[in-house]
Amino acid sequence: MSQKIAVLDLGTNTFHLVIISFETANLSEAKICFKESLAAKIGQKGINKGVIIPEAEERAMEILHQFKAEIEKHEVQKVYTTGTSAIRNASNQAEFISRVLTETGFEITVLSGDREAELIYCGVKEAMKIGVEPAMIMDIGGGSVEFIICNDEKIFWKQSFEIGGQRLMELFMKSDPISPAAVTKMNDYFTEQLLPLSNACHQYAPTSLIGSSGSFDTLNDMYYLHHFNDLPNAKMTSSDYPREEFYWAYERIMMRNRAERMNIPGMISMRVEMIVVAVCLIKYILKTFGIKKIRVSNYALKEGVLSQILKGEAL
Repeated sequence: MSQKIAVLDLGTNTFHLVIISFETANLSEAKICFKESLAAKIGQKGINKGVIIPEAEERAMEILHQFKAEIEKHEVQKVYTTGTSAIRNASNQAEFISRVLTETGFEITVLSGDREAELIYCGVKEAMKIGVEPAMIMDIGGGSVEFIICNDEKIFWKQSFEIGGQRLMELFMKSDPISPAAVTKMNDYFTEQLLPLSNACHQYAPTSLIGSSGSFDTLNDMYYLHHFNDLPNAKMTSSDYPREEFYWAYERIMMRNRAERMNIPGMISMRVEMIVVAVCLIKYILKTFGIKKIRVSNYALKEGVLSQILKGEAL
C-alpha cells in the first residue's frame, strides 16, 4: 500500500514543497503528487545581521499556510521540514520555529552546514552517476554555498560557506548592472573565504563541476531555449552543460539590468537578481580551479532528504 509524505525545504531565498507517494525505498519509483517552489526571501535585509526581519517572517508564514493547505488536500501522512542558512544563523531562530509549529504544525529540523552538504550529495547521487573521478558539487543557496568533493562511492571533503546569493547581493551589488569594481571586490572576497576549498582542490583535484539545482537550473533552461528552442525534458534529472555556454550566459547576465535580464528566454523572476552574483561565483570556481566540464543535477537537498527518509535514515 502506498504512503504519502511531504518534504519542506525552507531555504534563505526559496521555500520548496514536494509531496510523493511511494511503495518502495527507491526514490526513482516514487510518484510526485505535488511540487512547488516559492520565493520567501527570508534572508532579505537581515541575512548579514543574523536575523529574520518581521516582513520576511510574514512572507514565510503566508507561504507555509499555502503549503499546509496543499498537504491537507493531498492527505499526507508525514511531513518533514528542514531549515538551512537563514534559520540556522538567526538570533530569533527559536521564536520563528515556535511560530511555525504553533500556526502550521510543521516542526523544523535545523540542518548544520555539514549535514546540508551530505544531504545535497545524497540528492545528486539520486540524479546521476557521479563517476569514479573526483567531482565538485556546488549548491548555491541564498544564505550558504555547499561544496562537496566526491565520487560515486564517497565524499572526500565537504564544507558549507556562508557566502550565499542574498549575502553577496547585499554586500556587493550596489548597482544594477553590477559594476566591474564590485566584481573585483567579490573575487577578492571569494579568495579569502574559500581558502579551505582551495586546499581541498589541491589535494583531490576535481575534474568536473556538478551544479545542483537553483541558479544552475535557470542556466540550463537558458541553454536549452538558446539552442533547441525548448525547455529540458521534465523527466530528465541531470544533463551536461557546455562550458562555453556558461560564458555566453555570463556575458548576457552581467551586461543587463533586472528588466533586461527578465527578457532572456529561460530567466525566472525568482532567480533574476541572485543569478548575477551566482554566475560571478561560478566563473571564479571554473577559472581558479581550471575545471573544464560542467554538469547540472536537477536534484539537491530536498531529494537528498527524501532518499534518506525512504531508506529509513534519520535526518
